Amino acid sequence: MQIKDVLLAPGNGAFFYDDQGAIRAGAPQDGFVYSGEATAIGFTSIRVPASSLSIGLALTDGAVVWGDMMSVQYSGAGGRDPLFESAQISELTSRIVVPRLLNVDVSRYLDACAKVFEPLQHQRLPLAIEYGVSQALLRASAHLQSTTMAEVVCSEFNLPLPIRRVPIYCQSGDAREINVDKMILKAVDILPHGLINSRQKFGVEGQAFMEFVKWVAARTREIGRPGYHPVLHFDVYGWIGQEISLEPQLIADFICRVADAVPGFTLNVESPADFGSTQAQIENYAKIVSILDNRGSTARIVVDERCNTLEDIRLFAEAKAAHLIQIKTPDVGSLADTARAVLLCKENKVGAYVGGSCTETDLSA
Repeated sequence: MQIKDVLLAPGNGAFFYDDQGAIRAGAPQDGFVYSGEATAIGFTSIRVPASSLSIGLALTDGAVVWGDMMSVQYSGAGGRDPLFESAQISELTSRIVVPRLLNVDVSRYLDACAKVFEPLQHQRLPLAIEYGVSQALLRASAHLQSTTMAEVVCSEFNLPLPIRRVPIYCQSGDAREINVDKMILKAVDILPHGLINSRQKFGVEGQAFMEFVKWVAARTREIGRPGYHPVLHFDVYGWIGQEISLEPQLIADFICRVADAVPGFTLNVESPADFGSTQAQIENYAKIVSILDNRGSTARIVVDERCNTLEDIRLFAEAKAAHLIQIKTPDVGSLADTARAVLLCKENKVGAYVGGSCTETDLSA
């Protein structure tokens, strides 16, 4: 089955691109916008509407299958690709990617991805392109085989089909309390994220964060159905390192205090600190993991920043520099690499969760 034409259509993502550096530096929130000057490359303001670029593959049987390109909320931060520019991505896609697409066999998913995503002048294509095009190629292969996309992935990687439900993890956004209630009533497996992305939300010495964690645990017992026992997962956006210390021992001490405050719950702490580079992140996260494991703590460290691509994920997994690795699909690029990343984590006995970004479209999500 061949592709006979390629369509491109600009659109919107679900949320907004945010300048993480400016927010972390204390930019005040004014309603839904942030006041002050943007500091990240490409940002004209601290918060800008998320954009996307849809790519449609017109197949020779008349079907058109789609994928959506975009980048994540905190583009350009933590070693990620820069802000998504729809016009620039469209030009590169038309010039380089479209001719490649017209020459692949969509029935062979991994082969098609390998050919379409060959480096350009020894540089990888923007990950947003890989992400959206790999979605469309996966849909094309599933269409051709009259099967689901999950079954294509299992077939291409010689994996058994899933036999149990996949746990779902939810993110509250800023309306934290009301959305926690919604999550509990729907018996979400892992909650609530909490969006602890500012000094105000983390509090002096982490006190506001500690109180929120205790409130979530208490609320779960108060309104949750009998037997409901979720994992508590909080993303602190590096604020333990910012407010408490960048010393692994002190970070581990604080995390243990939080875990001890909610006995009976498994506690996931995502992005406890940002050590400034991938190598520094690996070395220090490995120390934090080791300290927690030696103490027998129920707390688990989750890595996000500085762990973006498949190669990053391999380095973290092999170093045991996290209990869980967020495989943030738009940052990884091709969905084929997302599958490889999960397998890498399993091989190294590190947990994995496959996530995306609030800036995605319904189709990409």
